[in-house]
Amino acid sequence: MERRLTLHDVAREAGVSAKTVSRVLNGDGPVAAATRERVAAVIRRTGFRPNLLARSIRTGGPDSTVGLVVPDLANPFFGALAGGVEEAARARGLTVLLGCSGGDREREADVVSAFLARRTAALLVVPAAGGEALAQAAAAGVPLVFVDRPGPDADCVVSSNRAGAREGVAHLLGLGHRRVAFLGDLPPELYTRRERLAGYLDALAEAGVPREDALLAGARTAADAELAVARLLALPQAPSALFASNVNAATGAVLALGRAGRRDVALLAFDDLPLAEVLDPPLSAVAQAPAELGAAAVRLALARLDGDDSPPRTETVPTRLVLRGTPLTTRR
Repeated sequence: MERRLTLHDVAREAGVSAKTVSRVLNGDGPVAAATRERVAAVIRRTGFRPNLLARSIRTGGPDSTVGLVVPDLANPFFGALAGGVEEAARARGLTVLLGCSGGDREREADVVSAFLARRTAALLVVPAAGGEALAQAAAAGVPLVFVDRPGPDADCVVSSNRAGAREGVAHLLGLGHRRVAFLGDLPPELYTRRERLAGYLDALAEAGVPREDALLAGARTAADAELAVARLLALPQAPSALFASNVNAATGAVLALGRAGRRDVALLAFDDLPLAEVLDPPLSAVAQAPAELGAAAVRLALARLDGDDSPPRTETVPTRLVLRGTPLTTRR
């Protein structure tokens, strides 16, 4: 990992004093135009970012920070992930800065840039697009770990999305269901959604059940999913089971089945819904471990801070099949 540039490095490159560089950065003192331009040119060329907190980051020291960038602060999954990051970081004497990208590439780049300007010791990013964050972190010599979704040429921590989906759908097939519908993003843009669709198809293939495109229902929102389930139930050969590949799909499916009074259709969700245990019937799920994802990401970042220079690696956190009272024994 490269040493971070300091204000004194910029001053030396520009042939001026550190105080002059500070004046250029803060705009709080007289500096000749030619000198100002020379300093600015060095800053542009080196990618120097000022320490907004005027602190010297020391690994594990009380002033150290870890930046966490997530796409959605309202999503309970990312809240639990942030909790895992905070717990693991606090044990090392680090504090966590939390930012939201909204799933937007430019906004992600802005948040990452702001964290680096505060001399963040490490970055953990649920990527909207991996390349920008990687380039920014590399330029600053800061360890970067992608979380939940892999990015290019960096450490990453992901859930076993494909294996978990395959296990869940295989359970439905093992109970005798042969018409199991997939409910989720189509075509799936996110890595997690692509993996879950692949796991669904793996389970069908392993059970010798042909893929039926009529049973692949696209839904990005809960409202989309509710309509999609209504259409599936109206098919001449309706599915006897539904695999909802994300929380929005599961929410819409619960509403659709409840309003239709269809207790005879099995429903399995990827990700546990809030209050899943008190639904009627209770909802079975392929549960992720977001807090473990966050803790694992911190461990990888700390290893890099401690001098680990091995090639980038991927750590996979297993999912868990949670069976409750959903009528999974209905067969057709």
